[in-house]
This record gives sequence, C-alpha cells and structure tokens, in this order.
Amino acid sequence: MQVWLSRPVYELLPYFYIAAGLAVLGASIYLDYWYWPKICLVVGCGLTVYGMVVWLRRRDFRHQRPSPNEEFD
Repeated sequence: MQVWLSRPVYELLPYFYIAAGLAVLGASIYLDYWYWPKICLVVGCGLTVYGMVVWLRRRDFRHQRPSPNEEFD
C-alpha cells in the first residue's frame, strides 16, 4: 500500500520530524513519571536524527542529479 502525499506536505516532512523530535526532547525535561523521561529522550533523539537524515539525503540527491536546463554531452 502506498500513501501519496501532496508535494508541500512531502517537502515539510523532514522539518516536522525535527520539530517533533525537539518537542519530545523538551518534554522529557518536564516529565517525571515512571520511565517517560528516558522514553522521550530516545524517541526525541530518534525523530531528530531521522529528520536530519531524510533532509540530508534529499539535499544530496538533488545536488547530484543534473538540472533540467543542463545539456548532456
């Protein structure tokens, strides 16, 4: 099953992952019940790293492919 997203939503996903990760990391400071600080720390770091990896991979892919205006030899 494939999920199709509109282009603006697709382009914002890495930033959403990073923002969500930072929000969860911030929440881990204020939570003080059971193992929630540790869970939030792991989830927050995971989301932040995942968002950065997606963003960097997209950036590298876009820099590697030839532009539409570039002529082939």
